[in-house]
Amino acid sequence: MQFRILGLVEARDDEAGLHLLPTGAKQRALLGCLVVKAGQSVSVRQLVDELWGEQPPANAANALQVHVGRLRRLLSGPDGGRAAGRARAYPPWITTTSRGYTLRPSPVETDAARFQQLTDTARRILPEDPGQAGELLRRALSLWRGPALEGSVLGGICAGRAAQLEEHRLTALETMYDAYLRAGRHGEITGELMVLTTDHPMRERFYDLLMVAYYRCGRQAEALGVYERARNRMLHDLGVEPGPVLRGLMQAILHHDPALVTAPGALPAAAPRTGPAAVEADASVLPLFEEIARLQGRIERLQQEQNQLLCRFNELTAGTARPVAAGPAVPWAVSSADGPGVRASGGRTRR
Repeated sequence: MQFRILGLVEARDDEAGLHLLPTGAKQRALLGCLVVKAGQSVSVRQLVDELWGEQPPANAANALQVHVGRLRRLLSGPDGGRAAGRARAYPPWITTTSRGYTLRPSPVETDAARFQQLTDTARRILPEDPGQAGELLRRALSLWRGPALEGSVLGGICAGRAAQLEEHRLTALETMYDAYLRAGRHGEITGELMVLTTDHPMRERFYDLLMVAYYRCGRQAEALGVYERARNRMLHDLGVEPGPVLRGLMQAILHHDPALVTAPGALPAAAPRTGPAAVEADASVLPLFEEIARLQGRIERLQQEQNQLLCRFNELTAGTARPVAAGPAVPWAVSSADGPGVRASGGRTRR
C-alpha cells in the first residue's frame, strides 16, 4: 500500500488494484495528518484541533472515534481486507495508543518519500552527469498531482507539512533547470521558466536561470528585460531592489562575461542539504511550519469573526438611525423632549 500526499490524499495498492480515496474533508484531513505523523502517536487533542480547530463539537472525542472507524474500514479494503480475492488480508493500519492514534510505521510508503529519494540522487550526480540528474528531477516532479495534501489542510499539522513540501518542490524545480543549463539544454527551458517567474515573482532564482538561458540563446536584450521585470515587481511589492546575485548577473550580461557561456550552469546558488543532516533540519523546522500555519488559521478565523460582527452591527444600526435637523447623522436620535439624558431609539437612556 502506498499513501500519496503530493496532491489529493489517497491510498493505492496497484498490485491489488485498489484505489482508496476519502470522500469528506474531515476524512482526508485525518488520513493526511496520520500519514504526516506516520509511526508517531498523535493525541486525540491534536487530531481534534486538526479537524475542527477552535470550534470543536461538544462530543469531539466521540466524533473523532467515528471518523477513525470509517477510515479504518476504508483502509481495510474490500472483503474485510482481502486484496482482490487473494488470501492475504491487510493488517490494521491505524492503531489505538494510550494518547491517541498511530498510522503504523512499517511499511508506510509515500510518494513524498519517493520524491525525496529521487531528488537526493539527482543532486549527488549533478556535477558529473547533469543530463541524468535533470531526468531524475523531472521524474520526481511528475509525482506531484496537485498541491501537497490538497483538500486536507484544515489544521496546523497538514498545513505545516504542505508548506514544507511546496518549498522542496520549488527547490527541485530550480535544481532541474540548473541541470538543464549544465547539459546545454538552454533552448528547451525558456518557456517553462517564463511561466515560473510569473507564478513565483518573488523567487529570484527563477529569474536568474531564465536570464542565463536567454543569454546562451543569443537573446541578450530579453535577458536584460527579465532583470528589469524582476526589479519592477520587487520594488512595487516589497520596496526593495533585487539581491546581489541577480544584480551581479545583470552586470555580467552587460559586460559579456565569458563565464556565462563556459560555466556549467547559472551563477551558483546555495546547495541544499541532503542526507541525515537534512532530515534532522526538516524535523526541527516542521514544528515551526505547523505553528505558523496554526497562527495563520487563527488570524483568518478572527478576521472572519470581525467581518461577521461588522455586518451584524451594520444591520442593527441601519434600521435605527433617524435623520437629525442639524449635524451629522448618528445611530440614535436626539430630542429636547428626552430631558438631560440622550435616549437611544431602543428606549435606553445614555448619560
